[in-house]
Formats: sequence, C-alpha cells, structure tokens
Amino acid sequence: MSLFKRDGARRRSPEFGESRAPKRRPVEHVDLDSLLALVAESRGFACEFARDGAAVTLRGPLDGDTPLVVRLTGLRREAGRRAREDWPVLVSEHLAHAVATAGEQVDVCDLEQAGPLLRVRVESVDEVGDLTKVVGRHLNADLVELLIVGSRPVRPEEAGCWPVPTAHALDLAVRNVREDERLLAESIELSGTPVTRLTARTPSAATHLRWLGDYLQVPGDGVLAVLPDPYTLLVHPVDGIGVVRAIERLRVHALTTDGLSPQVYWWHEGRLTLIRADIIVQQGQTRLVVAPPPEFAQVLARLAV
Repeated sequence: MSLFKRDGARRRSPEFGESRAPKRRPVEHVDLDSLLALVAESRGFACEFARDGAAVTLRGPLDGDTPLVVRLTGLRREAGRRAREDWPVLVSEHLAHAVATAGEQVDVCDLEQAGPLLRVRVESVDEVGDLTKVVGRHLNADLVELLIVGSRPVRPEEAGCWPVPTAHALDLAVRNVREDERLLAESIELSGTPVTRLTARTPSAATHLRWLGDYLQVPGDGVLAVLPDPYTLLVHPVDGIGVVRAIERLRVHALTTDGLSPQVYWWHEGRLTLIRADIIVQQGQTRLVVAPPPEFAQVLARLAV
C-alpha cells in the first residue's frame, strides 16, 4: 500500500500520546455476532465475544456450568460463502454442534490436534444428506471421499479454522489412511472370471486405488473396479477383450451386494470413471447393454483387434 496521498503529502503518523480511532469491524461480522447472541440466548446461554471476534464464550445450561469456548473463524468464512438468508440455520447448527461435541478430547478446530486423526471415508453421494454440511471431494459423480475425524464428518466451519486449504487437509487425511493399514489381497472368481478382492479394516478401501500397484500388476489401460461396500474393492485388469465378460460379472456381483455402489468403474490414470452397464430382461432373456465412455470405448476397440 502506498505511504503517500494522491497530492503527494506524506501521511502523518500519530504522535506519542495521540489516540487512534478504533478499528471498525466489518458490518458482516457485527451482524453475524448479533445473530449468534440471539441464538445463544434462545438456548439459555449468556455469551461473551473475544475482542478480536475469533471466539465466543458461552455460559449457561452445561454440566457444572463450565464455560464453552466456540471458535468463530471458520463460521465467519462459511457465512461469507452463504446467502444471508442461510445464516440463521448455519449459526443454529454451529452452536448446536459445538454444544454436542463439548466433551470431545480433541478440538477439531485446532489442526495440530486434529491432523493426526483425520481420515477419509468413501460414501455414495445419494447417502449424504447435504453436501454443504460436510467437507470432502468427489471421486466421481456418484462417490465422495468425506473428511472425518474419529467416526464423524468434519464440518466446513471446523475446517475453516485451519491455516491450510481443505484440499491440503484432505491430502493429509489420505496419507493417514495409507499409513494406517495395508489391504488384504486375495484372488477369487466370479462365475469363472478371476478378480482380485482387496479388503480394508476401515471404510476407505476405494481410497487405496491410488496405490493399487502395491497389490497387483496394473496394466497401462488400468483396471475395472466395483465397490460393493466401503471396506471392499474388486478389481480386474483391462488387458484383453475378456474385459467385456468381466464387466458383466462385476456388474451382477455389485447388484447383489446392495452396498456402496452397484456400478462398474474404470480406474485409469488416477481417475474413477463410470462404465454404464445395464442388465436388461426381455422375453425371459437377460442381456448386458454396455455404454462405455468414449475413451474406454477406444480401449475396447483396440483390444478387440
């Protein structure tokens, strides 16, 4: 920022003993604090805001009347991304969550404490009630990796307190998953088609696709993959025209599990792509209709030669 006014006169610093005008807070912060106070009071709490606005201390209907310090940095960031009409629900849920998790040993808003505990859990998009209330990223259009601590998802207001982007925190959680365990790999058959089953102790099996080469030989064209549940991966190499039969076997198996996803995917160059495969019954006959994405269709055409 320039030290000079437009007319060239130098800005004069206050002399010793001169008072400075108090720094004005953004009007959005003032409005949010008013809403916080209103919601807190409606829940029976008295509240006291820190001078810098980074936290509010609640006193009231808690065990032993122990004061509860609620961090606000992440809430303010999240409110800045939302329309004002969303603020009442956002504030109410933030305070309710703070009260509900008051007994937790770890302050999730403190990345130094929470970082070693961060993990990801793979979920179907359809099973996540509201993606705006969780932190995560898409594996594809159907599946998401949710950022979790312990057994619960991290809320955006909590992640907003951290000094790093959420993408960095997700990468940290993924590294933690890799360090946690090595999957159990075994060869099985699905109606005569050989596949590799990979099993995890935690609901993050699909996350291990990133390190699939640690478990089997991955051809240049990648592998087929199904995710019958968050703890299991079934994969088949894309290394010959027999992959068409493998799609059918994997699709039928995924349908019978009623688990994470009934679909067949193509894992290639770090991406998980849906292979549209519909089982159609007509006149008592069952057939598989595959509508592969263009890139995979090119692979099939090359393998068929």
